[in-house]
Amino acid sequence: MTAVTEAPTTRRGGVRALWAGNPWAVVQRGLIAARSSSWIVVLSGFFEPVFYLASMGIGLGALVGDVQTSQGVDVPYAAYIAPALLAVSAMNGAVYDSTWNVFFKLNYGKLYEGMLSTSLGPLDVALGEILYALLRGLLYATGFMIIMQVLGLNLAPTAILAIPAVLLIAFGFASVGMAITSYMKTFQHMDWINFVLLPMFLFSATFYPITVYPEAIQWIVQALPLWHGVELVRGLTTGVLEIGMLWHVLYYVVMIAVGLVFTTKRLRALFLD
Repeated sequence: MTAVTEAPTTRRGGVRALWAGNPWAVVQRGLIAARSSSWIVVLSGFFEPVFYLASMGIGLGALVGDVQTSQGVDVPYAAYIAPALLAVSAMNGAVYDSTWNVFFKLNYGKLYEGMLSTSLGPLDVALGEILYALLRGLLYATGFMIIMQVLGLNLAPTAILAIPAVLLIAFGFASVGMAITSYMKTFQHMDWINFVLLPMFLFSATFYPITVYPEAIQWIVQALPLWHGVELVRGLTTGVLEIGMLWHVLYYVVMIAVGLVFTTKRLRALFLD
């Protein structure tokens, strides 16, 4: 009697080949795995901007005095850099989970290969990992917002809107971070992430107004994603709302869309095609 060998099933169809509608399975797996991980690493990402706020916002702020925002409003120096550090905190949390963690799962843990052998599609995996990264960004942002409130650095009731704004920022960075990481093969490639993040952190009007730069440098800074996040959160915490803030929101919406598309296509090319 001749044995019959079944051909491996392939995913057919446009949307059905990419999406099973269950990204929360990936999030749940990440939360279970986090129970055994080191909480020191998680907490370090939260305390870094807190230390910056204490040393520069409170310490140096006593010497600097008031600083003028891009909207022409004078605010205390601590209240000027606090929303910027809030955006940085969300960025750091989202980028860490969507880059280093994804890099290990992709190249060493081989987890995505196992996930995509189930009913999950590449969009489920991409969106699930990004949502998990958002949880970390939300954790950092909420804790930092509480510190800002205690120190009296939230200058307007609209500061509460900084939380969804920070989630938008984290979503954008997590989407693009995972897309870029899917192309990286060695740990040396991952060093480029810190090489990009550190200058962006220092020069995105985080500690001083963008007007201190020459006009040509200002255009470069305004093209950076963190600058848009800093301006968005700063406008909400200081209560200076402008219609131009919608451009910052649109910038991150485009980041999210581009990141999801590239990540989904990359995972499909790696494991399904």
